[in-house]
Amino acid sequence: MNTPVPPPVPPPGPPPAAELAMLEYELAQLDARRSQLLMRRAWLLAAVQRPVAARAHATASEGAPRGGAPAPETSRHGAQNALLVLGGVLLAVAAIAFTLVSWGSMGIGGRGAVLASVTAGALLAPVALLRRGLVSTAESVAALALVLTVLDAYALRQVALADGSGTAYAAWAAAVLAALWAGYGRWLTALRLPLPLAVACAQLPLGLWAVTASSGVLPLGWALVATAAFDAAVAVVVTRPAVRVTAAVGAGVAGGWAGALGALESAAAGSAASALLSGVLLAAVAAVALGWAWRTPRGALPLATAAGLFLVAGAGGVLREVFPAGWAVPAYLLAAIALLTAAGAALPRQLARGLALASAAVHAGAVLVTLPLLLLVVGGPAETVADGVWRGAPADAHAALGTDLSPVDFAPAPVVLLLTALALVVSSAWPRLREALRPTEQASPVPDARRTELARGLCVALAWAALLTVPVALEWAYAVAVAYGLVLTLAALALSTLRSATAAPVALGCALVGAGSLGALALATRPATFAVLGVLLAALVCAAVVTRAGDGVRTTLAVAATLLGGWLVLAIARAAELPWHGAGLALLVVPAAACLIAARTDRRPAPDTPPDTSPDPSPDEASSAAVRPLTGPLTLALEVAATAVATAAVLLAVGQLPTLSLALALTGVIAAGTAVRPRRRAVAGTAAVALFVLAAWVRLAASDVTLPEAYTLPVTVPALVVGVLRRRRDPQAPSWTAYGPGLAVTLLPSLSAAWGDPHWLRPLLLGLAALVVTLVGARLRLQAPLVLGGTVLALVALHELAPYVAQVVGALPRWLPPAVAGLLLLTVGATYEQRLRDARRLRESLGRMG
Repeated sequence: MNTPVPPPVPPPGPPPAAELAMLEYELAQLDARRSQLLMRRAWLLAAVQRPVAARAHATASEGAPRGGAPAPETSRHGAQNALLVLGGVLLAVAAIAFTLVSWGSMGIGGRGAVLASVTAGALLAPVALLRRGLVSTAESVAALALVLTVLDAYALRQVALADGSGTAYAAWAAAVLAALWAGYGRWLTALRLPLPLAVACAQLPLGLWAVTASSGVLPLGWALVATAAFDAAVAVVVTRPAVRVTAAVGAGVAGGWAGALGALESAAAGSAASALLSGVLLAAVAAVALGWAWRTPRGALPLATAAGLFLVAGAGGVLREVFPAGWAVPAYLLAAIALLTAAGAALPRQLARGLALASAAVHAGAVLVTLPLLLLVVGGPAETVADGVWRGAPADAHAALGTDLSPVDFAPAPVVLLLTALALVVSSAWPRLREALRPTEQASPVPDARRTELARGLCVALAWAALLTVPVALEWAYAVAVAYGLVLTLAALALSTLRSATAAPVALGCALVGAGSLGALALATRPATFAVLGVLLAALVCAAVVTRAGDGVRTTLAVAATLLGGWLVLAIARAAELPWHGAGLALLVVPAAACLIAARTDRRPAPDTPPDTSPDPSPDEASSAAVRPLTGPLTLALEVAATAVATAAVLLAVGQLPTLSLALALTGVIAAGTAVRPRRRAVAGTAAVALFVLAAWVRLAASDVTLPEAYTLPVTVPALVVGVLRRRRDPQAPSWTAYGPGLAVTLLPSLSAAWGDPHWLRPLLLGLAALVVTLVGARLRLQAPLVLGGTVLALVALHELAPYVAQVVGALPRWLPPAVAGLLLLTVGATYEQRLRDARRLRESLGRMG
């Protein structure tokens, strides 16, 4: 049996109270020591930082005036550089003045001695200055020395070489000075000015030599190409920033100038040989730009783009001379397609992107050049329709445009548009080119699907435009052109029914534009008009029913079908020799049909309808719900289109008042039928009432009815009925809103007519009506009838009493009216407070009424 081990006994020590006291003492000693160490640390830090602060203060206050003066606004180095630059400029001005003005007072020996000694001294002085560390002073003296070398060259020309060509001497002098300055800069590497100035001076020799040797443009262009190549090499090889910037600017200016000269020569070339020479020059400029771009990744994109444009200009100029006259745009476009093919080769990404951008710019320019011809093809038939419809078929599709342009001018348009569409298809399907055209990492990349959809839509538009211009370019017969246009429009409509985010809307736009142009073209003959409009109407309706492209496409198709239906009905009415107002009545068939279709498509529940809580629908119900057409936007679009057609119908009937009245009434019937639906009750109901009232007024005006009550009572009675119904539904509604408009519509015009009516019947009837309205308002405690009726009754009574009052006033003495007025004023003044209380009680009584 194991016995448990007892716990160890702690060693004997002080009692707990004593041990606690010892711990407290030790902690206090540690705190005191910590405080001493922290104080010593602070003193040591102050001792270390004091000399540094003293030196900084001495540096900041150096050169500053005593007595707390403000600190200087410029540093010592800034002031020194300013003085050195100013001194160098003054010395350079003095040297120029001496050379140009005082040169003639010295002999040949003195002239040479002065220039040689001053130039040599100025060139050697920076050596000693650099040894002493005076870099800024050395820069100023070196700049002066470089100016003196230019003056030396000028002096040498004036003294010894005055008989030769000035341009040639300038070229040799620039070359020698560039070499001298470059060597001087390489010798004294601490100087920053000589090498950039040498590169800048090197821009002149080749160009000046070319001008001296020949007066042609191409030699100067080649000299500029060589200069640009030299500058590009310097910009790539040299590491000094100032030299690289100077060389890059020189290369850009020289290369751009050479490219501009080559492009101008290519455009003005009269033969393939001269265009080829210009093309070679442009190819050389492009080679320099591409070589520079290859070695300069940061600026590769603009350089490659410029190179691509130069290549297209050169190759397109040669092809332009080979192609027939008028085919310049396809020539340049073929060169751009070749460049686009080259962009897919094994090139660096930025170079490929630049070449592709250049090709895209040329393609866009070609399309823009063709755009005016396309607009003429689309809108030309509409201009000829302005001269009259059904005047007979034109000779061909080109004659239908009524333009002075030759068919040869239209011939390149289909080729240009088709080539552009083909290039777009190839570029969008080429993986390497897609990679080249992808944006940089800093930009947000465009998804491939979105790019593909965009390219697809552009291809559809370009192909449609190309096919649309074919009949005009080939001068097809009128009937063939109409049939071809109808087939093209139907094909575009069929394409618009497909499920595509971009191609379907673009195809729909093309189809609608083509339908409008074709409809105008078909107005030349009656058979073509009815055949084209009928087929297009049926095609639009079928496309709106079967389309899968989306809600927007379906809505657009429905609106287009409505408008085209109106066009067809109007053509039928005119063919039946109906007058314009009769054609307007026939046109109302279209908005009636559109509103019926809108009512069929609007199957949304009314706002009061409770939500559907039925169980899950059966598969048949689900499929029927899936194919249910769009209700909201489609219904609204159909109603808006119906409104537009109805407005046109009413405007056509304006010339005949009876027909206009009938047209307004029929339009009101259509609006009333639309108001049956709860969602259209407010707007369509108001429109229906307004149309019925307008129809009644026009009918009265057509019957020469001048009584105002005949126009106002048809408005007053329905308005009062509506007011009674509203007060019954909402007893708190004010009487001014419920009854005020209806009463004012009749009472006010009748009062105006009664005041100008010399007979007694109208005032009597108006007074009786006003009395009845006033009594009803007082009985029902309604403010609007009481005020309106009482006011009209008082004015009618005043009108009736006015002749007798005038007779009485004429029979009274002349002093009596002032006396009565004075008594009245005294009475009012004496009872002023009472009258105020009476007026306040009257206002409160009226306020308590409804």
